[in-house]
Amino acid sequence: MQRRTALFGLSSLALLAACGGPGSGGKFRSYAGPPITQIQVFKGKRRMMLFSENKVIKTYKIALGGNPVGPKRFEGDGKTPEGMYFIDRRNPNSAYHLSLGISYPNAQDTAFAEAQGRKPGGDIFIHGRARKNKGRGRDWTAGCIAVKDEEIEEIYAMIATGTPIFIFP
Repeated sequence: MQRRTALFGLSSLALLAACGGPGSGGKFRSYAGPPITQIQVFKGKRRMMLFSENKVIKTYKIALGGNPVGPKRFEGDGKTPEGMYFIDRRNPNSAYHLSLGISYPNAQDTAFAEAQGRKPGGDIFIHGRARKNKGRGRDWTAGCIAVKDEEIEEIYAMIATGTPIFIFP
């Protein structure tokens, strides 16, 4: 019985470490602050702000798509979308450490691209750098919003699915 208890104890510690428990250095954090009610991204200033109601809770420096001026219109254009979207999914196994999906394209984005005989693209996220996947230069993503890995850990804990995100030029 002692051996089973000892093994259970070790298994529990390993599980706690893998899930980001205290002192584990894992990528999953907890957040006990005010609820984040919206995200605002200012592409020109390379800043992202998290709000609870009218109060700014946190501001981050960001990197954007490799061709950041103007709204995303088509697959492969290297642009980051502009407009109002929602956080619509969470990816704990992202190639970019952690990621939060942005609901691009919406119906208007799709209609515009199709009217031009093109595809709107997709898979736009707020994500980390995951050093091995980081591109070069100030803006290096394929249209996503990137922050440091440590910052996406914090953001991932703070943001709920369904949170609105406003992306400004």
